[in-house]
Amino acid sequence: MRHYRNFLLTTYFVAHATARVTREELEKQLAFVEKHLRLDKVYLEPWRGELASHEQIEMCREVFQAHGVQVEGGITTVMRTPEGAKPKARLFDTLCYNDPVMRQKLKEVSAYTARHFDAFIIDDFFFTNCMCPDCVREKEAYNRQHGITDGSWQQYRLDLMRRVSEEDIIGPAKAANPNCKITIKYPNWAESFQETGYNPAEQRKIFDRIYTGTETRDPVTTDQHLPRYLSYSLMTYFENMWPGHNGGGWFDNFDMHITEHYLEQAYLTAFAKPRELMVFCFQSMADSMYTPALGYQLDKLDAVLDHAGSPLGIACYLPDNSQGEDCIQDFLGMNGLPIQCTPYFPEQATCILLTRASALDPKIVSKLEKYLRETGGDAIVTTGFMEAVQGQGMEGLTSVRLRGRRVTADAYRVEEKNRHGCLYPAGVKPITLPVAEFRNNATWAVVKAAHDEESYGILLRDDYCDGHLWTLAVPDAYPDLYRLPATVWSRIRQQFPVNGVWLEGPARISLFPYDNDTFILYPYVMEGVQRQTVRLHVRGAKALALPVREHPMQQSRLLPLYTQGEEAVFEVPAMPGHYVIYRIERD
Repeated sequence: MRHYRNFLLTTYFVAHATARVTREELEKQLAFVEKHLRLDKVYLEPWRGELASHEQIEMCREVFQAHGVQVEGGITTVMRTPEGAKPKARLFDTLCYNDPVMRQKLKEVSAYTARHFDAFIIDDFFFTNCMCPDCVREKEAYNRQHGITDGSWQQYRLDLMRRVSEEDIIGPAKAANPNCKITIKYPNWAESFQETGYNPAEQRKIFDRIYTGTETRDPVTTDQHLPRYLSYSLMTYFENMWPGHNGGGWFDNFDMHITEHYLEQAYLTAFAKPRELMVFCFQSMADSMYTPALGYQLDKLDAVLDHAGSPLGIACYLPDNSQGEDCIQDFLGMNGLPIQCTPYFPEQATCILLTRASALDPKIVSKLEKYLRETGGDAIVTTGFMEAVQGQGMEGLTSVRLRGRRVTADAYRVEEKNRHGCLYPAGVKPITLPVAEFRNNATWAVVKAAHDEESYGILLRDDYCDGHLWTLAVPDAYPDLYRLPATVWSRIRQQFPVNGVWLEGPARISLFPYDNDTFILYPYVMEGVQRQTVRLHVRGAKALALPVREHPMQQSRLLPLYTQGEEAVFEVPAMPGHYVIYRIERD
């Protein structure tokens, strides 16, 4: 029985609990979880450095199935150093894949799991960081054979983990159970995949499904730098990577202390329309204050998703195995530019975003030139992208040059669209930007930063054939984007509406448009973000309907504050932590 209309709610049961929990303990824990959540499926793990017995696996399965919960398997590829053995040069007990004992154990675990389950998922420790003497020797031999002279690990580890996927997991599992379907879950640190051997370009050809890690942690007090928007953008990346095969989004309650930050993972994952919402892990949910709060929000999310179509956005091109300007697309998304990520060049999109990561594609400049010439679309390129491709033909598309200069400013000049005037907002704090030098009257600056008598481009425009090239200056510290005044952000968003919608207002608000003329507005719970009124500009709208109301007295339909040409402007409240879906009523 499906408990939610728009997604399956799943959880993960870790191996040490599978190995040790009693029936009575499991029933008690499950009673608490079921009081607040309606579980559809559990991924029951036999292995995470220790192996659960057949009897324990079957007992746990019986309990969950008796409660109407579907059961599939899971493994985590970690292994402690055997007693008396020399420790490996590795982190987090990830396997050394040049250790025959460890590889043999992985084969045994894969076959064991497949004999118990017709489907299992691999948790996101399926990578390698080992630099033991054996791994160093094998890497150096691989690099010599393939002409790699910089000593890097990337290509060796990508090839190694492709082979390990086939030889140590898929092969043994399919031999034990030919009907077994295997899912690889990818972690939230996509910009680092290739350095540790995660290889979606090859692994999506050999696994049955993929799964997305959407955990974002506390960005201030934890090691990982994971903007909240990643919970949405990474979902779109993997859905576009292999349409129909992204199993869902996986988040947890670890490394955070603000309840809303935990819940935001669920919100943004759900906004991407996943097949499953995975709450990791069952043990952390039992007797947790987060569980009742999540249960309350899941019903609200389900009601909102009843009205949402398929996600839309500016297509951000992130080729396989690329890295550069890590997570910049997420900071832009958190400031009101709807972003959809893809590993394929989006040649048919009306608006695209190219970052430094996009420059990994050796044909990127010719693809960009063709896009501008043939589609007439809008292409936004960051200054990081411009730095990476200078001298590769960009000089034929723009007069912008990056020469290593930086400027610190807290004043701005914003050209009003379709008017002969400028606005001059002041920032609260100064930010440091790269100087995008350009030739007057060859390139035009729409938004500038000002410092004393000089000004510097933030958003610059070049027209090429029927297309438009926009260069966006990105600060060295990406959170400085939050410091840009509302007037600056509003002008940038105005230039790149999605489905005819753009947001007039400050930073740290996201807009999630869908292809059925609906969109969600969400302001983040962050320091300095307060309840406020923002304006929504919608082309061709006569009204906005609120298909889901928070209370009976709330209006169900909004009329424009005013109209200007084809655009209707609506004033709406924006409360941090509150998401609202709107439906556009067009003429």
